[in-house]
Amino acid sequence: MIVRIMGEGQVEVADGHFPELNKLDDELLTEMESGDEAGFRRTLGALLDAVRRLGTPLPDDALEPSELILPAPDAGLDEVREMLSDDGLIPG
Repeated sequence: MIVRIMGEGQVEVADGHFPELNKLDDELLTEMESGDEAGFRRTLGALLDAVRRLGTPLPDDALEPSELILPAPDAGLDEVREMLSDDGLIPG
């Protein structure tokens, strides 16, 4: 799956890594619902770090459609809330 981190670029992440990413996404959703700003910051950073670590960066000139768009590392709670679906940032 092609994942875009806003402001950074795209990475290709194998489907087998999504259980780990979904766990972090669930934690992020819980922290957002409770208004835990510190937890939100920590978990958003961990989620983006995991995508970077598990994914293979695409060249800057690649024009692949992103199947999943994640917020920038400095995104605020309100900005991320607007990006959420019922499943969080990552479907499934």
